[in-house]
Amino acid sequence: MKTNNNLGIWMDHSTAHLIDLNSKNKGSLIVSKFTTEIKEDALIKSESLMHNKRQQMQEEYYEKIGAEILKYKHVLLFGPTNAKVELHNYLNKDSHFKDIKIDVAAADKMTDNEKDAFVKKHFENI
Repeated sequence: MKTNNNLGIWMDHSTAHLIDLNSKNKGSLIVSKFTTEIKEDALIKSESLMHNKRQQMQEEYYEKIGAEILKYKHVLLFGPTNAKVELHNYLNKDSHFKDIKIDVAAADKMTDNEKDAFVKKHFENI
């Protein structure tokens, strides 16, 4: 498997925008399956069920992102929520990611062009 150098991921708890500035297909998207409808449906049954469902679907979401991260040597996680920190902690528990440098940075909501510029600037400074 060929590894690329750098990947930027702007993320919150529902979507992750993968930004590889060296790829022709610059931005792909990973979406969490934990939607408002699923949350409300689970809450009707019980709060405990809703939390379990959320945790299960969040882990699935992080696994999908992790599978993409394995293709890179250096990754930047950024976004407006603490999802980036949760993902970073999740990846630190898995030895598959020990050779991948992962940076975490806070960022507000951004346009696609702002995300691209943020990733470009981050990796230029390294």
